[in-house]
Amino acid sequence: MKTKMVRHTQHNLPPLTKAERTRLKVLANRPDSEIDTSDIPEMTDEQWKKAARGHFYRPRKKQITARVDADVLEWLKAQGKGYQSRINAILRREMLTSVKSAR
Repeated sequence: MKTKMVRHTQHNLPPLTKAERTRLKVLANRPDSEIDTSDIPEMTDEQWKKAARGHFYRPRKKQITARVDADVLEWLKAQGKGYQSRINAILRREMLTSVKSAR
């Protein structure tokens, strides 16, 4: 029997129940002094300086139509499956190089 995979995004989440809304209100009204953060160590200024933004970020893909020289496309496809991912990786590498050099 086939099962249906259900994926929720921010836009199609099921509505909160009355109990869930009540619990969220209770939590929102709780003062910070009552929140146990003992298992979460404070970050130092030095740690913040070394922090990397977006390390676990996975960008959304967007479908486009692009014209590429035939020889470039053949070269990409000749390397095996995943030529579109390689195009994206090449473009991302160039984008990051450009962003770093602009700083």
